[in-house]
Amino acid sequence: MPEVRVERVGDGFEATNERGARVAMGSSDQDGVFSPVELLLAALGGCELVSVEPLTAKRGHRLVRLAARIQADKVATSVLGDITITYDVEIPEGDDKAREVFEAVAKRVHERYCTVGNALKEPMQVHQVLQ
Repeated sequence: MPEVRVERVGDGFEATNERGARVAMGSSDQDGVFSPVELLLAALGGCELVSVEPLTAKRGHRLVRLAARIQADKVATSVLGDITITYDVEIPEGDDKAREVFEAVAKRVHERYCTVGNALKEPMQVHQVLQ
């Protein structure tokens, strides 16, 4: 089961995982940190990209550039609306099939194989435990 720990560190917050990775968190008006909503968007984009990359490369089409911009509509205070993932790719010169392979893989990943995206698309329960 995936797990992270978030705790206050000095004047901000930090998320850590069991493998030693750390991400600084704070409010959207603080410099040098991600807001929780930005981390949600990064998780979605990261989920898609880390799935698309090996699948296109495995098919013999390593992209020169693979990036994405992830934006969310804020429809009310504390409520997000639609999220849009805009891919930014560079296809290798002379690889006539790479665009077709990339688009097919990205579509499948988006529709079925990105765990974060699937979680955002389906209703789920979020439980809180106060100790």
